[in-house]
Amino acid sequence: MRSLLCLLLLPLFAIADDHPSAYWPGADYDPAIPTVKDVLGFEAGERITTPSDILRYVEALQAAAPDRVTITEYARSWQHRPLIYVVISSPENIANLDTIKANMQRLGNPAETTRAEADAIIADQPAVTWLSYAVHGNEISPADSAIVTAYHLLAARNDERVNRILEDTVVVIDPLQNPDGRARFIHNYEGDLGLEPDPDRLSAEHNERWPGGRSNHYLFDLNRDWFKLTQPETQGRVREILKFLPVAFVDSHEMGSDTTYYFSPEAIPYNPHIATDQRANLELFGRTNAHWFDRFGIDYFTREIFDAFYPGYGASWPTYFGSIAMTYEQASARGLVVRQYDGNLMHYSETVRNNVITSLATAETVQVNRRKLLEDFYGYRLSAIEEGQSGDIRTYMVPTQSDQDGADKLAGLMTMHGVEVRRATEAFRACREDYSAGSYIIDLAQPTKRLIRTLLDQDVPIDGEFMEEQERRRAKDLYAEIYDVTAWSLPLMMNVDIDTCESAVSVNSEPVSERLVTPGGLSGDDAAVSYLVPWGEASAVRLAVAALRDDIAIKSTDKAFTHLGNRYPAGTVIIDAADNRDDLAAWLSATAKETGAEVIAVSDTWVTDGPNFGSNNVVRLSSLKVAMAWDQPTSSLSAGNTRFVIEQQFGLPVTPIRLQQLKSANLQRYHVLLLPQTSSGSYATALGEGGIANIADWVRDGGVVVALGNATRFVAHPDIDWLPVRREEAAIVTEDDEEKPAPAAEEEDGKSTVAGSVIDSLDAYRAALMPEEASPDRVPGVLVRANTDPDHWLAAGVAPELHVLVRGSDIYTPARLGKGTNVVSFADADSLLASGYLWEENLAQLAYKPFVVHAGMGRGEVIAFTQDPTVRAYLDGLNVILMNAILRAAAHARPVR
Repeated sequence: MRSLLCLLLLPLFAIADDHPSAYWPGADYDPAIPTVKDVLGFEAGERITTPSDILRYVEALQAAAPDRVTITEYARSWQHRPLIYVVISSPENIANLDTIKANMQRLGNPAETTRAEADAIIADQPAVTWLSYAVHGNEISPADSAIVTAYHLLAARNDERVNRILEDTVVVIDPLQNPDGRARFIHNYEGDLGLEPDPDRLSAEHNERWPGGRSNHYLFDLNRDWFKLTQPETQGRVREILKFLPVAFVDSHEMGSDTTYYFSPEAIPYNPHIATDQRANLELFGRTNAHWFDRFGIDYFTREIFDAFYPGYGASWPTYFGSIAMTYEQASARGLVVRQYDGNLMHYSETVRNNVITSLATAETVQVNRRKLLEDFYGYRLSAIEEGQSGDIRTYMVPTQSDQDGADKLAGLMTMHGVEVRRATEAFRACREDYSAGSYIIDLAQPTKRLIRTLLDQDVPIDGEFMEEQERRRAKDLYAEIYDVTAWSLPLMMNVDIDTCESAVSVNSEPVSERLVTPGGLSGDDAAVSYLVPWGEASAVRLAVAALRDDIAIKSTDKAFTHLGNRYPAGTVIIDAADNRDDLAAWLSATAKETGAEVIAVSDTWVTDGPNFGSNNVVRLSSLKVAMAWDQPTSSLSAGNTRFVIEQQFGLPVTPIRLQQLKSANLQRYHVLLLPQTSSGSYATALGEGGIANIADWVRDGGVVVALGNATRFVAHPDIDWLPVRREEAAIVTEDDEEKPAPAAEEEDGKSTVAGSVIDSLDAYRAALMPEEASPDRVPGVLVRANTDPDHWLAAGVAPELHVLVRGSDIYTPARLGKGTNVVSFADADSLLASGYLWEENLAQLAYKPFVVHAGMGRGEVIAFTQDPTVRAYLDGLNVILMNAILRAAAHARPVR
């Protein structure tokens, strides 16, 4: 109690770096528990702790208090750094940790746990609080506050609050979610330090070098990976969280230096699948945080930003299994000291202190409300089952389909989220439709019903009043308050068909594992002269890349053909036995199993329709080297996400080349050059005339350039003119539906006035307000439909309809006939929008405009994706056409040999 009494007497406290109690004034600490300085040689907050030092310190805590601390490694980063979580509680709770987790699983399964059984568990069950820190590597104070929080929970003596927390709860601390990014940040930051830390914003230490420390090794924003689960850090974390099922989850971040501290409740809009009591419980945590901040005289704010609509954050995903999930955001020093806009010097130790306060306040809130939070958790899971039984949708079916690889991956991904997915072992009929054996079934009468609806529904509606306010703001050219994308439907992004049924499905079935790739196989004639790999699934691309890397000679057809009554799509890979090694069949069998591809052996090459295997409509795929523009002005996220998709999902190495080298590099050994999106600046400025000419000469000699997203601005610019499209200005839609460019005010030479005009309508008034050369309004992120041109070789094996995530303001004119080909074009205005909220003017202007454009250039090829196809590795449904732009475009180029 003594520490609490001291707190009552201290409305404001300062940081004294020479004593650990500075982080909690008046605390009485057990000298048997080592301080940060004891282990690392400096006080907490005095330096930015490295990933290895964080691990070293928590290991020292475990050694000092093994009965109250456990450490578990849950994953390894791409750079092989361990990711760990620390469990802190009373000796009794630590000894019974397996029982505590088992009881949470029982509470989480109301179909088998009765109300009476749940009440008995809740009476004695410690509640679990999960505190996650530093998912962004350059958000530095959370990780240091994590180890101070752990120290305080173990070392504080005579503190009744801490005693109650340890007795009634289990605190899980994930101190560093992104060790690779933090290591990158610290390396650059310490390299820029001088005699002493410099608070000046202009100082190099406050301006990160590309790519910065925010992202992980593959430059992913790990706080956007929670529902797609592409990265090992996220996969391991989700697996462990689902074992504990914490009633409260905090994701601790930093934000801009000129702010204060943010905590829940979040801003509107809320996702409609968040339960009412969850929203109410957010205020419990917010009020406790506010109590302590008031006590210490620390500023904070709530609600204004960081909404709870998008489910891909760490502060939102746990909501959908029944947790109270929150984000905490501390103004960042981005170093050891920074001068804020008002001249105040904010020290790193202050930012660490603030996070310690909210961490302990969160654990306190769980302890005080333990019974309520456990009851609400059980009630959440129970009501989810009841809603699933009585809702408008009872069952989702994922039928066997042309892209079975995508369907298999979707089913495996849902199981990774803790969803029960079953595979039918026999054919069945449901809701007036017939389904084959192998179709997947997801019954909504399960505790994860709200997560299922959130991830699988074509559209999650956004609050109407909120969007009315955004339209009002947009009319005044104010920035929309939508924090992230408004669409994320997994079936749409993966281009997988999914059906719904209003009733339960009864069929023999088996549970589905987390496996994302179903093993493929080799079938057909033993006396094979050729092997066929039907194109159109990611599995076929993986096999083709593996073949090229193992010097297997392969070909690919530009057109569909029929062989022995079987129809094979354009793009189908042909592997002739005569051109390859003696153990080809064994190689194909093993590789098909690994990649998931289906390989068909044929004993003759006679086709009854379409091109023969020796036709000019069949191209040879050769081993190829892929380069990528790297460094400024490239967007690190776009570059990293693209590299990940190509390397980790398809096994094809990518060579990143910095822009300085691209200016004059001899590119003749490379076949493809990828230009990711840009974040600031332009390729034209970065490359200069000499660099542009160097790349242009290489393309004319047979190279392939692939521009992604806003990199299309570069290849389509009139001064570059590698692609026959142009970026459009905004079109003004008038009441009579006539579209015209935004008007520009004209000023006669030498005059200080302009011709008068009459504004006779609201539309005319808005047109007069438009700036010269105005771009279309920025789209925060929607999924739209696009249609492929089946006659172009880039569309080989690609589905007739694709779904594209549209963001930003770029819209391009179509390529004219004879100049280029619009390989994929956005759908008509009536059917364009698939999911999310799209401004009416953008919808009208985007219709029929190109998504994928191709044009020849000398002996080479230029291809542009006008929207980024690899954003966050979300869009599996676009991966085949992306890889066509690499593999098949290189086969169609004709370099001089």
